[in-house]
Amino acid sequence: MSGLLLLAGLWTPLTASASASASDPYRLVNDVAQKTFDRLARQQAEIEANPEHLRTIVREEMLPAVDVRFSAYRVIGNQLNSTTPEQRDRFVAAFSDYLVVTYADALAAYKEQQLNIGTGSVPKGEKLVSVPVSVLEPNKPAIKLEFKLRQNSRTGEWKVFDMVAEGISLLSAKQAELSGLIRQNGIDRVTSQLQEHTKKPVTPLEVAQ
Repeated sequence: MSGLLLLAGLWTPLTASASASASDPYRLVNDVAQKTFDRLARQQAEIEANPEHLRTIVREEMLPAVDVRFSAYRVIGNQLNSTTPEQRDRFVAAFSDYLVVTYADALAAYKEQQLNIGTGSVPKGEKLVSVPVSVLEPNKPAIKLEFKLRQNSRTGEWKVFDMVAEGISLLSAKQAELSGLIRQNGIDRVTSQLQEHTKKPVTPLEVAQ
Protein backbone atom coordinates (compact mmCIF):
# COMPACT_ATOMS: atom_id res chain seq x y z
CA MET A 1 0.00 0.00 0.00
CA SER A 2 2.97 2.33 0.48
CA GLY A 3 3.37 2.61 -3.29
CA LEU A 4 -0.23 3.73 -3.63
CA LEU A 5 0.20 6.34 -0.91
CA LEU A 6 3.37 7.62 -2.50
CA LEU A 7 1.65 8.04 -5.85
CA ALA A 8 -1.28 9.71 -4.16
CA GLY A 9 0.80 12.86 -4.06
CA LEU A 10 -0.27 13.30 -7.66
CA TRP A 11 -3.94 12.87 -6.91
CA THR A 12 -4.81 16.46 -6.05
CA PRO A 13 -2.77 18.92 -8.13
CA LEU A 14 -3.81 22.55 -8.71
CA THR A 15 -2.74 26.15 -8.28
CA ALA A 16 -5.12 29.02 -7.73
CA SER A 17 -4.05 30.48 -11.06
CA ALA A 18 -5.14 27.28 -12.82
CA SER A 19 -8.84 28.00 -12.36
CA ALA A 20 -9.17 28.81 -16.06
CA SER A 21 -8.27 25.22 -16.93
CA ALA A 22 -11.00 23.85 -14.63
CA SER A 23 -13.32 23.78 -17.65
CA ASP A 24 -11.12 21.12 -19.31
CA PRO A 25 -10.17 18.10 -17.17
CA TYR A 26 -7.23 17.12 -19.40
CA ARG A 27 -5.76 20.61 -19.31
CA LEU A 28 -6.41 20.79 -15.56
CA VAL A 29 -4.41 17.65 -14.79
CA ASN A 30 -1.62 18.69 -17.15
CA ASP A 31 -1.27 22.26 -15.89
CA VAL A 32 -1.45 21.44 -12.23
CA ALA A 33 0.80 18.39 -12.26
CA GLN A 34 3.46 20.23 -14.21
CA LYS A 35 3.34 23.26 -11.91
CA THR A 36 3.48 21.06 -8.83
CA PHE A 37 6.51 19.11 -10.04
CA ASP A 38 8.23 22.25 -11.32
CA ARG A 39 7.92 23.81 -7.87
CA LEU A 40 9.22 20.66 -6.22
CA ALA A 41 12.28 20.77 -8.48
CA ARG A 42 12.88 24.48 -7.82
CA GLN A 43 12.53 24.27 -4.06
CA GLN A 44 14.42 21.07 -3.24
CA ALA A 45 16.96 22.97 -1.13
CA GLU A 46 14.22 24.59 0.95
CA ILE A 47 12.42 21.24 1.30
CA GLU A 48 15.60 19.52 2.47
CA ALA A 49 16.13 22.25 5.06
CA ASN A 50 12.51 22.16 6.19
CA PRO A 51 10.44 19.11 5.13
CA GLU A 52 7.30 20.80 6.51
CA HIS A 53 7.48 23.12 3.48
CA LEU A 54 6.04 20.22 1.51
CA ARG A 55 2.73 20.81 3.26
CA THR A 56 2.74 24.40 2.05
CA ILE A 57 3.27 23.18 -1.51
CA VAL A 58 0.44 20.68 -1.14
CA ARG A 59 -1.97 23.30 0.17
CA GLU A 60 -1.07 25.92 -2.42
CA GLU A 61 -0.50 23.80 -5.51
CA MET A 62 -2.57 20.69 -5.08
CA LEU A 63 -5.47 20.80 -2.66
CA PRO A 64 -7.64 23.35 -4.52
CA ALA A 65 -8.11 20.83 -7.37
CA VAL A 66 -9.78 18.24 -5.18
CA ASP A 67 -13.49 18.04 -4.56
CA VAL A 68 -12.67 17.41 -0.91
CA ARG A 69 -16.25 17.61 0.33
CA PHE A 70 -17.49 15.13 -2.27
CA SER A 71 -14.67 12.72 -1.44
CA ALA A 72 -15.15 13.13 2.31
CA TYR A 73 -18.87 12.47 2.02
CA ARG A 74 -18.14 9.31 0.01
CA VAL A 75 -15.84 8.19 2.82
CA ILE A 76 -18.54 8.83 5.44
CA GLY A 77 -20.84 6.70 3.32
CA ASN A 78 -24.12 5.44 4.73
CA GLN A 79 -23.52 7.25 8.02
CA LEU A 80 -23.88 10.64 6.33
CA ASN A 81 -27.57 11.06 7.12
CA SER A 82 -26.96 10.37 10.81
CA THR A 83 -24.52 13.27 11.15
CA THR A 84 -25.18 16.96 11.69
CA PRO A 85 -23.99 19.71 9.31
CA GLU A 86 -21.48 20.80 11.95
CA GLN A 87 -20.10 17.27 12.31
CA ARG A 88 -19.76 16.99 8.54
CA ASP A 89 -17.96 20.32 8.27
CA ARG A 90 -15.48 19.30 10.98
CA PHE A 91 -14.85 15.97 9.27
CA VAL A 92 -14.32 17.62 5.87
CA ALA A 93 -11.77 20.02 7.41
CA ALA A 94 -9.97 17.17 9.19
CA PHE A 95 -10.05 14.99 6.07
CA SER A 96 -8.58 17.87 4.06
CA ASP A 97 -5.69 18.20 6.53
CA TYR A 98 -5.28 14.42 6.52
CA LEU A 99 -4.85 14.49 2.73
CA VAL A 100 -2.28 17.28 3.02
CA VAL A 101 -0.18 15.15 5.39
CA THR A 102 -0.52 12.07 3.18
CA TYR A 103 0.52 13.94 0.05
CA ALA A 104 3.37 15.75 1.79
CA ASP A 105 4.75 12.38 2.87
CA ALA A 106 4.38 11.15 -0.70
CA LEU A 107 6.15 14.13 -2.22
CA ALA A 108 9.02 13.75 0.23
CA ALA A 109 10.16 10.86 -1.98
CA TYR A 110 10.18 13.02 -5.13
CA LYS A 111 13.28 12.34 -7.23
CA GLU A 112 12.66 14.45 -10.36
CA GLN A 113 10.44 11.94 -12.11
CA GLN A 114 8.92 12.92 -15.46
CA LEU A 115 5.21 12.88 -16.28
CA ASN A 116 3.42 11.75 -19.42
CA ILE A 117 -0.15 13.04 -19.20
CA GLY A 118 -2.91 11.81 -21.48
CA THR A 119 -4.89 14.11 -23.74
CA GLY A 120 -8.40 13.95 -25.10
CA SER A 121 -11.77 15.63 -25.20
CA VAL A 122 -14.87 15.22 -23.09
CA PRO A 123 -17.85 13.64 -24.87
CA LYS A 124 -20.87 15.91 -24.90
CA GLY A 125 -22.93 15.54 -21.76
CA GLU A 126 -20.32 13.46 -19.94
CA LYS A 127 -19.82 14.42 -16.28
CA LEU A 128 -17.13 11.89 -15.34
CA VAL A 129 -13.71 11.60 -17.00
CA SER A 130 -10.56 9.56 -16.39
CA VAL A 131 -7.19 11.08 -17.34
CA PRO A 132 -4.25 8.65 -17.68
CA VAL A 133 -0.84 9.67 -16.37
CA SER A 134 2.47 7.78 -16.55
CA VAL A 135 5.25 8.54 -14.06
CA LEU A 136 8.61 7.96 -15.77
CA GLU A 137 11.92 7.35 -14.03
CA PRO A 138 15.16 6.19 -15.73
CA ASN A 139 15.78 2.42 -15.66
CA LYS A 140 12.44 1.69 -14.01
CA PRO A 141 9.07 0.57 -15.41
CA ALA A 142 6.58 3.35 -16.01
CA ILE A 143 4.01 3.75 -13.23
CA LYS A 144 0.49 3.96 -14.64
CA LEU A 145 -2.01 6.20 -12.89
CA GLU A 146 -5.58 7.17 -13.65
CA PHE A 147 -7.12 10.38 -12.33
CA LYS A 148 -10.90 10.48 -12.03
CA LEU A 149 -12.60 13.84 -12.30
CA ARG A 150 -16.20 14.97 -12.05
CA GLN A 151 -17.88 18.10 -13.35
CA ASN A 152 -19.85 20.20 -10.90
CA SER A 153 -23.32 20.52 -12.41
CA ARG A 154 -23.75 24.00 -10.92
CA THR A 155 -20.40 25.64 -11.70
CA GLY A 156 -19.29 23.55 -14.66
CA GLU A 157 -15.82 23.14 -13.09
CA TRP A 158 -13.94 19.87 -13.10
CA LYS A 159 -12.17 18.57 -10.01
CA VAL A 160 -10.33 15.40 -9.08
CA PHE A 161 -12.16 13.05 -6.76
CA ASP A 162 -10.17 9.82 -7.08
CA MET A 163 -6.98 8.25 -8.35
CA VAL A 164 -6.32 4.65 -9.33
CA ALA A 165 -2.76 3.33 -8.95
CA GLU A 166 -1.46 -0.21 -8.84
CA GLY A 167 -5.04 -1.23 -9.55
CA ILE A 168 -6.28 0.34 -6.33
CA SER A 169 -8.66 3.29 -6.00
CA LEU A 170 -7.42 5.79 -3.42
CA LEU A 171 -11.00 6.79 -2.60
CA SER A 172 -12.05 3.17 -2.14
CA ALA A 173 -9.01 2.57 0.08
CA LYS A 174 -9.93 5.54 2.28
CA GLN A 175 -13.54 4.38 2.40
CA ALA A 176 -12.42 0.95 3.57
CA GLU A 177 -10.08 2.50 6.13
CA LEU A 178 -12.36 5.14 7.62
CA SER A 179 -16.02 4.35 6.96
CA GLY A 180 -15.97 1.30 9.24
CA LEU A 181 -14.33 3.35 11.99
CA ILE A 182 -17.04 6.00 11.61
CA ARG A 183 -19.71 3.32 11.90
CA GLN A 184 -18.09 1.74 14.96
CA ASN A 185 -16.78 4.77 16.83
CA GLY A 186 -18.79 7.70 15.51
CA ILE A 187 -17.74 10.55 13.27
CA ASP A 188 -16.56 12.81 16.11
CA ARG A 189 -13.99 10.28 17.31
CA VAL A 190 -12.70 9.62 13.79
CA THR A 191 -12.45 13.36 13.18
CA SER A 192 -10.32 13.67 16.32
CA GLN A 193 -8.12 10.79 15.16
CA LEU A 194 -7.55 12.50 11.82
CA GLN A 195 -6.69 15.73 13.59
CA GLU A 196 -4.11 13.90 15.72
CA HIS A 197 -2.62 12.31 12.62
CA THR A 198 -2.00 15.73 11.05
CA LYS A 199 0.24 16.74 13.96
CA LYS A 200 2.97 14.24 13.07
CA PRO A 201 6.04 15.43 11.13
CA VAL A 202 6.51 14.79 7.42
CA THR A 203 7.73 11.21 6.97
CA PRO A 204 8.90 10.16 3.48
CA LEU A 205 7.11 7.11 2.09
CA GLU A 206 8.90 4.42 0.14
CA VAL A 207 7.86 3.41 -3.38
CA ALA A 208 6.81 -0.19 -3.71
CA GLN A 209 8.85 -1.70 -6.57
